[in-house]
Amino acid sequence: MLLVLFASVAAIPAFADDHCTVPLTDWQPREVLQRKLESEGLTVEAIRSHDGCYGVVVRDAQGRAAKIRFDPATLERVDGDHGERRHHDGRNDDD
Repeated sequence: MLLVLFASVAAIPAFADDHCTVPLTDWQPREVLQRKLESEGLTVEAIRSHDGCYGVVVRDAQGRAAKIRFDPATLERVDGDHGERRHHDGRNDDD
């Protein structure tokens, strides 16, 4: 499951293109999202609000960092429009 999550991470530039439209009253606490990601074997480095979504910087067991967006109500990953994974160090999956 960890591989699937990392393989489908949206590119960082996609953050500006997609917005979540969940009212603040429906947002789940950041701690719930952090526990979810940690249970999947990820280390959470930061969780921020961005364009109405949670923007999260995580590291996998190999130390690779990625930025992922989540719907704040469902805590499901929000797809970007680029479909490629961009590592926090700027590399793409194809590099």
